[in-house]
Amino acid sequence: MTANKIIYVLDTNILLHEPFAFLSFKEHDVLVPMTVLEELDSIKDRHKDVSRDARVAIRALEDTLVNATPEQVLAGVKLPQNDDLHPSGCLSIFNDYALDESQVKLSFNENDNRIISSAIYLQAKNPDNKVVLVTKDINMRLKAKGAGLAFVEDYRTDQLIDDIKFLTKGYHQFPGDFWQQVHDCESETEGRNTTHYIKRDLLPNGYINEYLIDEGDHFAGKVTGFDDENLAITDLSRERLMAKQAWGIHPKNIYQGMAMDALLDPTIDLVILTGPAGCGKTLLALATALEQVIERGLYDKIIVTRSTPEIAESIGFLPGTEEEKMAPWLAAITDSLEVLHKQDENMNASLNYIIDKANIQFKSVNFMRGRSIQNTLVLLDECQNLTASQLKTIITRCGEGTKIVCSGNLAQIDSNYLTAVTSGLTYIVERFKNFPGSSNINLNGVVRSRLASFAEENL
Repeated sequence: MTANKIIYVLDTNILLHEPFAFLSFKEHDVLVPMTVLEELDSIKDRHKDVSRDARVAIRALEDTLVNATPEQVLAGVKLPQNDDLHPSGCLSIFNDYALDESQVKLSFNENDNRIISSAIYLQAKNPDNKVVLVTKDINMRLKAKGAGLAFVEDYRTDQLIDDIKFLTKGYHQFPGDFWQQVHDCESETEGRNTTHYIKRDLLPNGYINEYLIDEGDHFAGKVTGFDDENLAITDLSRERLMAKQAWGIHPKNIYQGMAMDALLDPTIDLVILTGPAGCGKTLLALATALEQVIERGLYDKIIVTRSTPEIAESIGFLPGTEEEKMAPWLAAITDSLEVLHKQDENMNASLNYIIDKANIQFKSVNFMRGRSIQNTLVLLDECQNLTASQLKTIITRCGEGTKIVCSGNLAQIDSNYLTAVTSGLTYIVERFKNFPGSSNINLNGVVRSRLASFAEENL
């Protein structure tokens, strides 16, 4: 190892989170313990959502090391160069089974301990190098520190913000009256739409499709264009936003009004809805989907899916069709369908009729892989439990004429290796905020009931 280079030891969950993670460390060296390869091998054949990521990681490692001799694999193989300014580091496999148990401080009975021991051994053998264990497992980071490893980190290459409070909300709320803060404005009207051109200084970090509201309840608009000096803002009219309707549903607050505007906009291909439980994410997504498929005929069908960590392993063993297997995990959707049709005398018959008429299909997330989905409205729920890599895989399946709605609550993450700032949902909110074909709304406020609202704010 070259002096002053950092040696990064990767845990298995890093390669499951991002299969090409070993390419992200620029000029530094990356080491993969043999135990990590064994864990990837055991995962790749399971009926799990992460099995594909394990296979991709194994293939990527093999492609990098394919022409290397055993001696070169142990010593380190040059990684593809990132750019002209940074010489590339090396990738090597470390045989942790060759360690003498007297040299390590932890029992060799657990895989985590073997990986930690590898990092501690390398730390002792390379005093001139900083040795860093990279893992998304919080408990493993604590164990490594307790065992004497000086440097332990989370994988942050795909982390775009440091704190969830900095996450883009999809709208900007001005204090007081919006127009009192505008000193220079030109306007033009075409049909019912009025566009205002204001100085960019008023909102220097404004981005395309960002909604603008004020505390005075006087104004609602949306950024539809900008240059270095000006912002083009389409005046939406607060009254018109609140008067929108889809499948008999009207917005209960301005945040739902903005969400409904984005959901019903045929020029928007991706809508991201975030917010607490009970803010209306699923109900709005489903109501606008039915409106656009049945009433407006914009799409041929609706595909409903969600992240299901538990079901990924067991769905193949459950009896029935895929829709029947997914039913327990999509109760939020069926609950919303019941709310939308609670006035119907024969609700069960009505629900079945609507499901058939809208061609609603309940699918496992695995269904999305390897497909090109055309002219479809896709509702992807519980996105907070997906990684950036998994969401990329799903979104890239969307072909011509397809719209996808991604929703989730970043306060309810079930994954062992994700936090609010590393969730794939957070990642796509930040990555797509300047994409003209997307819109993001944080639904601020619980409207389910006063009980739900109190629980969200006080528990």
